[in-house]
Amino acid sequence: MNPRPSHLFQRSLAALLCAQLLLAGCSTGATEIAPGPTRWPTPAPQPEPPRFPTPQWPAPVARAAPNFEAPSATHCARPVQTTETPGRIAGQRDEAFAAGGYGAARSSSAREERARRTAPGEASADVAAAMPAPASPPPLARAGKEALAAEGEAAPRFAPPAPGAQPMQRPRPPQEIVTAGVVDDNADFSAYLQFRQRTQVVHRARDVSERYLLQVRNTRGAPVPDAEVAVQAPSGAAMWARTDAAGQAWLHPNAFDPSGSAVYEVAVRKNGRQGTSFLRRGQKSGVDLVLDAAPAGQRARLDLVFLIDATGSMGDEIGKLKASLRSIAAEVARLPSRPDTCFGLVAYRDRGDEFLVRRHDFTSDLGAFQSVLDALQANGGGDYPEAMNEALNETVHRLSWRGNDTTRMVVLLADAPPHLDYGGPQYDEDMMAALGKGIKLFSVGASGLDKQGEYIQRQMAQYTGGRFVFLTYREATNPASGPGRETVHDVSNYSVQTLDRLIVRLVSEELAKLPKAG
Repeated sequence: MNPRPSHLFQRSLAALLCAQLLLAGCSTGATEIAPGPTRWPTPAPQPEPPRFPTPQWPAPVARAAPNFEAPSATHCARPVQTTETPGRIAGQRDEAFAAGGYGAARSSSAREERARRTAPGEASADVAAAMPAPASPPPLARAGKEALAAEGEAAPRFAPPAPGAQPMQRPRPPQEIVTAGVVDDNADFSAYLQFRQRTQVVHRARDVSERYLLQVRNTRGAPVPDAEVAVQAPSGAAMWARTDAAGQAWLHPNAFDPSGSAVYEVAVRKNGRQGTSFLRRGQKSGVDLVLDAAPAGQRARLDLVFLIDATGSMGDEIGKLKASLRSIAAEVARLPSRPDTCFGLVAYRDRGDEFLVRRHDFTSDLGAFQSVLDALQANGGGDYPEAMNEALNETVHRLSWRGNDTTRMVVLLADAPPHLDYGGPQYDEDMMAALGKGIKLFSVGASGLDKQGEYIQRQMAQYTGGRFVFLTYREATNPASGPGRETVHDVSNYSVQTLDRLIVRLVSEELAKLPKAG
């Protein structure tokens, strides 16, 4: 009888094992294999997600450090403090500017220039006939700008002017109604990305195509506003933010980490409490983090800055702001949150002008603030771009922003883009610093703002969580047609209000996000 197949398999297996284990004295006889415990190779550990040391505040030198100081002022109950960055080289004498000729020429031709920029060759005959021919910049002005470009950024600063040196204030004429629309590019983000794709202009590139929403809440589920945020990549690349009144912040990894790390550590702290989470790209659209922070129990605080292009073509917009400031302040004061408000003003022109940047630090004295605003006159300029970069830099870094539990807003009013050819401060770096300090930019495009200006203003507003505001008219291409709802800008689905009411609305909506005290 032939052996069964199973027996043959067992004998063959025994022979193979004995050949391998001769030192144990095995034979091919009837020896049985002694049963024993099964031995399995130790499994390799599963890779852990990258871990980072608990971030230190401030960050150690070996790692990326923020390019700003955290807001820390405690109050604004002070007189207005004014600082100027001059627009000309010290000792330069420019008779054309001193006489007001160049600035007057730019101001008188402003409406024609705006019509020409928004609709080339289509300005109406009556508007063209009403405006004198634009004057060319005098040689001295051009020479001054070239000299300043060579001089670089080492311009001295003026001491605050003496009270008696302020120009005489003239009665403000009644201003025509100014209407404006607003769009939220973060609310309709896909439309914003399409706008960026079809708008080919010179700008400072920051990739915001991929974004994540950070939401910070306390253990009771209430939002934690004004919490400090540090987002760090394994490479050491980092960005900073502060949560807004709703406890939120938009995070754009590609804007600060072009290498494209897969995982980021997100650390959040406030009032000595700290929490950490991880952002894994492509998994979720946001990061939720619970921070054991006590709810705010104090009165709302608002730091509100008007950042204004004060060149010759901005006379109408500046006049309207002068006339409506008190009503804006009164309506803000009556909001349900009854905010403790500080006002700041930063005006700018361009190189070769009387001043490059003139900033008035925060004050709670509305009468004094109205006085410095009344003293501001539209003048100078020359070429189309202006010193917005320098002004934004001073707004973010030089003003005395208050510390914890403050809502910080900048209303930028301009009809031209920044000079991108000057070197020195750049708006993209300072919009990132603004997010790190919890400052939202609400950019207002005045009449004549071209595609480049619109693109840059919307960049700054979207990145910091603000909105893009634009003046509207009865006829889109004709600012002289009066208030209306039409615009030349690349926007849709917008509402229209008077500009002063719209500013109050934006402030109101920000403060309404704050958690209830108690």
